[in-house]
Amino acid sequence: EQRTAGAGKGKGATMLKTSSNLLQHSRSRAPVTSWQRCVGGISQEGEKKKMNLVQAINSALYLALETDPHAIVFGEDVGFGGVFRATVDLQERFGKHRVFNTPLCEQGIAGFGIGVAAEGGTAIAEIQFADYIYPAIDQICNEAAKYRFRSGGQFNVGGLTIRAPCGAVGHGGLYHSQSPEAYFTHTPGLVVVCPRSPLQAKGLLLAAIRRNDPVVFFEPKSLYRSATEQVPVGDFELPLEKAEIVEEGSDVTVIGYGTQVHVLQKACAKAREELGVNPELIDLRTLLPWDFETVHASVRKTGRCIVSHEAPITCGFGAEVVASIQQNCFLQLEAPVTRVCGLDTPFPLAHEKIYLPDVTRCFNAIAKVTSF
Repeated sequence: EQRTAGAGKGKGATMLKTSSNLLQHSRSRAPVTSWQRCVGGISQEGEKKKMNLVQAINSALYLALETDPHAIVFGEDVGFGGVFRATVDLQERFGKHRVFNTPLCEQGIAGFGIGVAAEGGTAIAEIQFADYIYPAIDQICNEAAKYRFRSGGQFNVGGLTIRAPCGAVGHGGLYHSQSPEAYFTHTPGLVVVCPRSPLQAKGLLLAAIRRNDPVVFFEPKSLYRSATEQVPVGDFELPLEKAEIVEEGSDVTVIGYGTQVHVLQKACAKAREELGVNPELIDLRTLLPWDFETVHASVRKTGRCIVSHEAPITCGFGAEVVASIQQNCFLQLEAPVTRVCGLDTPFPLAHEKIYLPDVTRCFNAIAKVTSF
């Protein structure tokens, strides 16, 4: 049932384990480096620093460039730091030959990255807004995703990573608010990732850059400066194919990714307080290939499930999750699986609050499912 994009490079490093919160290290694993030592959790000896999400992205890019002499970063305006400042100071540190601007041509950015990766380089491309990625779909889905397959494994573009800020931001309107992840999760050969926090973003981005598959890495721009936490300064990776149980529960499984995990956490807290139910909150983190085993195990335990994302409900990624649950957990279900998603309209500037699946809508869904 699950599509697998391909084998990762694998670092062979020791991993860390810890308890889990939204803005905290994954309970899953991260390599130990000279900056970190495993002492039953996050190393208390390794240096950590308070970062927001955009600073964590910058830190990951710095480390990728520092540890890989074949890595380059490119995109519209990245030379001076980019519109969100994710690449600030990188050109000054690594030079204009490794961090540079491109023309305003998303198809060209993706195509150039494919060429670099095909020749063995590490290409880290930035699409300024995820809304602008559509002209590059032919290059990403018809070329990058199929490169290894159509050559019978002789060639690959596994060194390609495409970063793209996505999602609502409060004032983006039609062309600066979209969540296009489902277009890419329909394409075998790609890896698709969407982190929820600074620490997650850094660990997942480093893993994405070093994975031997083309990766589309969506960054929730509303979290760029609103989400902050202590992040290890050193080099670490998080697993790309493992969902995380953020909050354990017994009455209903609640599933999301990116910004929506924060919305769902508030809805779960409200449900505990007002309904007396105990939701289990899961962050998918990687959407392709997604961790259906963790999801199925949770739903078999709780018997109820809600899936939520900002993207429109019809053919959104949540539909894939629901179909898989229906097929594999049917006999354990106590209520219909419910989706709480964006509406089937272009993203509305004036009615953004109505469009988005907010805390109230998610709470009402939990109430309905748990009382079915």
